[in-house]
Amino acid sequence: MKRLAPRLTALSALAAVAAFAAAGCGLSDSSAQSPGQTTVTVYSPRPSNITDYVVKEFQAAHPEYKVQLLTLGAQEVADRVTAEKARPQADVWWGGTPSQFEGAAGKGLLTPFGGDILNRVPAKFHGTGDAWLAEQQQLQLIAYNHDMLKPADVPTDWADLILPRYKDKILIRDVAPSGTMRSVFSALIYQQYAKTSTPDAGYDFLKKLDANTKDYAANPSDLYLRLQRQEAPLTIWNQQDILAQAAKGAPFSIKVPASGAPVNLDGVAKVKGGPNAAGADAFATFLLSDKTQAWLAKNAFQIPSVPITDKPEWLANLTYTELPVDSKVVTANTETWIQYWIDHIKNRG
Repeated sequence: MKRLAPRLTALSALAAVAAFAAAGCGLSDSSAQSPGQTTVTVYSPRPSNITDYVVKEFQAAHPEYKVQLLTLGAQEVADRVTAEKARPQADVWWGGTPSQFEGAAGKGLLTPFGGDILNRVPAKFHGTGDAWLAEQQQLQLIAYNHDMLKPADVPTDWADLILPRYKDKILIRDVAPSGTMRSVFSALIYQQYAKTSTPDAGYDFLKKLDANTKDYAANPSDLYLRLQRQEAPLTIWNQQDILAQAAKGAPFSIKVPASGAPVNLDGVAKVKGGPNAAGADAFATFLLSDKTQAWLAKNAFQIPSVPITDKPEWLANLTYTELPVDSKVVTANTETWIQYWIDHIKNRG
């Protein structure tokens, strides 16, 4: 037990990303660029309450930089960085799964950060060749609207989600663009793959889960809104975002599945050939600093990968079992497994 906290085709996808970029959607310039400043371009799926704080504080600490932020889903970021390989536009990719970062590293899209930042992060949280660094750990678990379900009626484990009594009681964030859901579904498939060396039983489980799923939410905000509207009481999501919504008054609670919660690493990387390498190093150093990570732990329920001197109370109070996953197997198979889910399972239950 560990103690931590409560709580289409590839071408069409890349074309869609390019069109999105051309329209300027999701781009946020925090301020007009002043003389002597250089721009640091950050691509991120992280929520605005986190990015707004970090960007503001980074610019206050480093007035020589102005941050341009592009907010996309985690997979959309990965697709965009890939599409821009010949002419990189981003300096920092902030927020994504090990599978996404390792895939990008294998294509030669990432490069290690400079300075002392590599020493700040424990070795177990370094990607292959130091191409990316884990910023935080996230527990993936069952969450529910406690105004709709009593604790005794909440599924106690992953297998319970496919029971007939939960039909049309589940909302799930659309899997394809979501790093979180890709990670969860891959972890669930892996539980069967580890026993049989094939994903078939895992696919069968996801087919039954799809049959019980009322709908797939377009994005996290849509998911939270629909849960609060009581369209359905149950979802699968990460502890950090559910607790953050609850802190703002949403009637959300979490349930750690009895067999364990997948623990996902959420990372940050420097884009190879990005226009502002020094700015990328400065941003990552600030992001992973003691002060920034302590604020994120206290205010955004983030489990940092780096040591912090001021731990919030919640970070010391949860016991959980980690669902065993072979990260190398998952990294090697996630794209195939999720594409199978898209092509053969989604909305076919």
